[in-house]
Amino acid sequence: MVVDDDPNDLILIQRAFRAIGVTEPIHTISGGLEAIAYMMGEGKYADRDTFAYPTFITTDLKMPGADGFAVLEHLKNNPEWAVIPTVVLTSSRDLDDIKKSYMLGASSYHVKPLSPVDLRQQLRVLHDYWVTCEVPQVDRTGRQLTTNSVGKLGERFPQP
Repeated sequence: MVVDDDPNDLILIQRAFRAIGVTEPIHTISGGLEAIAYMMGEGKYADRDTFAYPTFITTDLKMPGADGFAVLEHLKNNPEWAVIPTVVLTSSRDLDDIKKSYMLGASSYHVKPLSPVDLRQQLRVLHDYWVTCEVPQVDRTGRQLTTNSVGKLGERFPQP
């Protein structure tokens, strides 16, 4: 899922992902409020066959209505969803924006490159990294699947 209020950036990011070989569905979302509605499965996003819960999120920060911080905060307030890799991809180099993003659970923070070639390279690195990571399995709604941790190190942590 790509969250950005600039339609041109949405197109550029989607094209860059396609150019590096990403074939999975890419849902472009035009702002934080819409992203939260998507994650909640509300309104037009209720059909999870069409709008599967995202397995990877990039979000801009500076958006009207609900900004990228609201997206991060929403994920952090829903711990079952907080495991989804969420990358801030923004034009802001502000140190407070960087710090707050990580405090709200961002997986990483990147400044948008100015050229399409550099954007493709940056997204290739991010994609190649995240496809090698193991993340908890989730159902169609984004809820983590229950596992049996009895006798394992993980049994110290109660499951919801």
